[in-house]
Amino acid sequence: MRRILIILAVVVLLGLAGWLGSQFIGAGRPLAEAPIISRLVAEDLPDTPDEWHGRIDYPALEQQLAELSLRPEIAGLAVAVVEDGRLSFVRSYGFADRSTGAPVTAQTVFRWASVSKTATGALAAALAQDGVVDLDRPVASWRTSLRLPGGAESRLTFGQLLSQQTGLTKNAYDERLESGQNPSRIRTDLAAAPLQCVPGTCHTYQNVAFDTASEILGQAADRPFAEAVVDRFFRPLGMRSAGYGRAALTGAKDWARPHHHRDVHEVKEAYWRVPAAAGVDSNIVDFAKWMQAMMGERPDVLPPSVLQIAHKPRVATSRLYGGDLARALSDARYGLGWRSFAYGGHMLAGHSGAVAGYRATMIFEPATRTGVVAMWNSNWGFPFRIPFAVIDSYHNKQDSMWLDLSELPPVTGAEPEG
Repeated sequence: MRRILIILAVVVLLGLAGWLGSQFIGAGRPLAEAPIISRLVAEDLPDTPDEWHGRIDYPALEQQLAELSLRPEIAGLAVAVVEDGRLSFVRSYGFADRSTGAPVTAQTVFRWASVSKTATGALAAALAQDGVVDLDRPVASWRTSLRLPGGAESRLTFGQLLSQQTGLTKNAYDERLESGQNPSRIRTDLAAAPLQCVPGTCHTYQNVAFDTASEILGQAADRPFAEAVVDRFFRPLGMRSAGYGRAALTGAKDWARPHHHRDVHEVKEAYWRVPAAAGVDSNIVDFAKWMQAMMGERPDVLPPSVLQIAHKPRVATSRLYGGDLARALSDARYGLGWRSFAYGGHMLAGHSGAVAGYRATMIFEPATRTGVVAMWNSNWGFPFRIPFAVIDSYHNKQDSMWLDLSELPPVTGAEPEG
């Protein structure tokens, strides 16, 4: 009933907007319908202090993020927090483009990098639920370009491919992708690549090999892979900024340029050519919508049965990140393009990613449906700590030091940033 009333209200407002427009046209004045439409579709975001409510200390988080954004290693930053399943905090900092002074906003489009693998895993799980894809079917039974040493593609299952069990050395032949070579040709040449273990027996992180999923899922869905993801998930979830490829980023009205320290760099095409591994772009609000769907908040689009298939741990992995974060995390596992691990007595899940000039992370606690999405347009790894500071705040951990900047080199000659 509530949904019906909302729909009726929108119809009435649209009709009123049309009537007002006709009056303006009749009076010979410009039609001012754009502001009317924008008000109808604008999202009420929790982007001011009076809208921040919950267990998390949002004022303290805001101060920490503002200080973090002043570091010379970072250009711009967008962060959203979901607490108990509800979008509770959205903020943006710094520059989308230092050369022009354009600020990061809630609408600024960034790259998801390897967080894109979570969408690939979700599509595979959904098509498996539909009975269109058999995750236990050997990769070689599909028309793919992947060839593995010793013909292992005839034994490696699709589920093992998606859980990074090819046996290839980590990030095999990524350098060839970055040099501009065709991904299909590189996948064929993987037949001569060195192995870290017998295929199917250990976790070894991949991009080029993982993107074999775009070939398989495109065949299964009978349409281009990216189109299948967008139509099945992104559009029904209302993720209007989300899409695949360079055009989805650079064609946006507001998009983040890649930076290294204070320099704007050229956008690099390489990893968009492996869309299943690293092809998605969106703004921070749509990134948060994806996390909510992954938490189970949108069963109409991603039902629990599909999430269970995608998120189920299939193989143990090495420790994540490095330094203090690596020491704080344990029991790391991988599902279908999906990570899970233990932190401070809590099980967390999600994924992080990095491509030239961009970083992204989506980490949450399934038990409390609380977590963080963050994207920034630089190569600095420190902001990967943000989700852990938020989880600590949610659980009232008083000695959390993840966003303590005191051990970093002092900032000299830096001007305050927006």
